[in-house]
Amino acid sequence: MHTELQRFSKARWACRVAVSTLLLQAALTPTALGDLRAGLNESVKAARSVSSAMSVHVVEVASGEEIYSYNADQLRIIASNTKLLTTAAAFDTLGPAFFFETNVLSRGELSEGGLRGDVAVLGGGDPNISGRHYGGDPLVVFRHWAQEFKRLGVHRIEGDLFLVTGLFEPPLVHPDWPRNQLHRWYEAPVAALSFSDNCVLVRVSHGRAVGEPARVELIPDLGVLRVENTARTVDSSKRHMVVVDRRDGSDLLSVSGSMYRHAPPVESWVTVPDPVSYFGVALKAAFEEEGVELLGGLRPTMRLPSGQWRWVTGHRSDLMTTTEVINKRSQNFFAESLLKAMGARLCGSGSWQAGLQVVEEFLERVGIQPGDYRLADGSGMSRGNQFTTRQLTTVLRYMFDHEKGQEFLLTLPYSGEEGLRWERRLADEPYRGNIFAKTGSLTGVSTLSGYAKGRSGKTYAFSILCNRTTGNWGAARAQDRILRVLVDEG
Repeated sequence: MHTELQRFSKARWACRVAVSTLLLQAALTPTALGDLRAGLNESVKAARSVSSAMSVHVVEVASGEEIYSYNADQLRIIASNTKLLTTAAAFDTLGPAFFFETNVLSRGELSEGGLRGDVAVLGGGDPNISGRHYGGDPLVVFRHWAQEFKRLGVHRIEGDLFLVTGLFEPPLVHPDWPRNQLHRWYEAPVAALSFSDNCVLVRVSHGRAVGEPARVELIPDLGVLRVENTARTVDSSKRHMVVVDRRDGSDLLSVSGSMYRHAPPVESWVTVPDPVSYFGVALKAAFEEEGVELLGGLRPTMRLPSGQWRWVTGHRSDLMTTTEVINKRSQNFFAESLLKAMGARLCGSGSWQAGLQVVEEFLERVGIQPGDYRLADGSGMSRGNQFTTRQLTTVLRYMFDHEKGQEFLLTLPYSGEEGLRWERRLADEPYRGNIFAKTGSLTGVSTLSGYAKGRSGKTYAFSILCNRTTGNWGAARAQDRILRVLVDEG
């Protein structure tokens, strides 16, 4: 049978209540439009001190009336606001009924508790096979699969494990991404079979005494990375600096620097160089823990070998769960997996180019013409993603009225939402729960686009794009001041 990931948590229920309030368009008398525009103008003027290339656009969603415009037709780098476009296109084209599917097949004969044959895993591009949704245990899905084999009487698999990854095309890492950051979690490779975000958690702790090596722990420790540890324990907090690195294409993890003897552990998520092998090694480890031996080798392949294959089990993850991680957690790996999945499903090619084609066709239906913007990836990691604030509010207004618009809204973080970056932003009344928006951040770039509900009961779509910032913290505070005016006066 399939294991299936469809989550309905207390957090999602709280979000649903807040969205239902946002959707109500109360016919209250608004504060004079002139006062609102004047307040926004003052806030934007003040914000220009932290961003020398800033754009703002605000429209009322019900009427489409333009409320405020500042440099609204100038292209800006939008960073993770790109995820709004990727997820909006997914709801429009795939729909909430879409599932990522990973299927497990076998061939051969069962004899005396052993399968005299092979097992194959058909990759469906699912980014959710990890501990994220299972209390931190990344092997849960694989354990379920092993238990299904045991239920069928299989305790030993004598053949090979084929890892079929042809749904997604190479390259696994986007060519526009900074090459010196490929070991960071936000540049994880994107494969049709992925495990634990294609990352390993590296935890560095001080040694027992000054001068001793720092302790390095890998979670999970499956032998996919070799460790070179030159970090030492020191007695001065001023010397505390730990560097964790992995060169592109190498499985050698370098840990260097100094670890203060009273400092808490330093944790860093580091990407793996070969995600498909990582998937296979993790699956084999989970099977063996559950009492199912895999005697053969790991056989990565683009296509399923011919033969009499039988379906054994599998795993499915729904679109809502995936897009919540994309928009609420700003997880690049999930966004790029979804982009490639759209390309595979709708264009027959699981490539970045095909996925971008799906988003571009969606934008054209919205009314945004090719050539008027630049789209490079699905997450916003590339600085090549450049749009205007007017284009972003156009998409937001389109999705507000979309038949799947409520589902889209549910995936957005809201002001004051616990456990997110938004938790401490605009968390006081009357702002808490009245702003649904996606943040974005790159060096010198801070962006925020979404929806805000004013005191009048009206709902607005807004986009605030700050480029060439003097500091992203200051830019975020400036964005918050603009939104306070929009809620108070709108």
